[in-house]
Amino acid sequence: MMRCRWQALGVVLTVLVSWASPAAAHQFAPALLELEEIAPGRAEVRWKQPAVRVQGSRLRPVLPVDCEGVGEPVVEREGTGLRASWEIACPSGLVGASVGVEGIASSRADVLLRVALLDGRSLRHVLTAAAPSLAIEADPTGAGSGRLGVFRSYLVLGAEHIAAGWDHLLFVMALVLLIGWGSSLFWTVTAFTLGHSVTLALASLGWVSAPQGPIEAAIALSIYVLAVELTLSLRGRTTWTQRAPWIVASGFGLLHGLGFAGALREVGLPAGEIPMALFSFNVGIELGQLAFVGVVLLVRALLVALPLRWPAWVRALPAYAIGSCAVFWFCERVTGLIYG
Repeated sequence: MMRCRWQALGVVLTVLVSWASPAAAHQFAPALLELEEIAPGRAEVRWKQPAVRVQGSRLRPVLPVDCEGVGEPVVEREGTGLRASWEIACPSGLVGASVGVEGIASSRADVLLRVALLDGRSLRHVLTAAAPSLAIEADPTGAGSGRLGVFRSYLVLGAEHIAAGWDHLLFVMALVLLIGWGSSLFWTVTAFTLGHSVTLALASLGWVSAPQGPIEAAIALSIYVLAVELTLSLRGRTTWTQRAPWIVASGFGLLHGLGFAGALREVGLPAGEIPMALFSFNVGIELGQLAFVGVVLLVRALLVALPLRWPAWVRALPAYAIGSCAVFWFCERVTGLIYG
């Protein structure tokens, strides 16, 4: 009966994840807007947005109203995004002005804002659909300045990246369904965390390099592997993940870390604050991941409290739902590699 309730839990959460948008898992990387004052009344703008966007969406920087462009922008492809650079003339300077981006709500891509001022301050802030602009304050103790600004910005990016990463969340859900509740689950999730933390750091620092397309396809394949193991466990077989959950989780964690690094490379790491940015981005990922596991366990507790008897066929739904999403993502990403 308890096993059946675990499977019912999987049905509920898998339907929610599938409904949320299976095609969009980790397609939409963050955008980056940089403004650097290079002289009194002059600033350089660098605007990078992902090449893959939601159909019909349009991200557009909103600069201070008294600023005017100087010369033509230079547009070039950089990684998986497009980067434009140009200069602006701002008679009143950037301090006291407001900077933002339009179209965040429809784009599924938050924007990391960086502002370097002549007074030596460096501001960092994440622009979201709820708060698409930032007022550049004269007070040097503003929330976006210094190491605290780096920590907050990259923490938010990490948390929001995992929250939108349905492929990674489905992998974690499959682990929970295979392992069940207990100390084994704790150590399994910890092993997964350690695995992707290693490759996230190595890839972000440029010590390990891997093409993002094949990595994303392999991540989808890793989810399919766990879905197959779920079907085997329903037949009473003990799977590799159940025999050695820490080894399997840490091994696949190395792969998933390369996927996390792809998003971090899009916005880059701030010079002089690389360890802090890496740390806070990873903490954001872990907080989001733990929150998801908490939701899984909460829904399980609610289902256990319900006086219901689930039909036998319900037990197979989570494995097939997770496997179907994984196959969809795998085919979509391989097709993108061939025809992209």
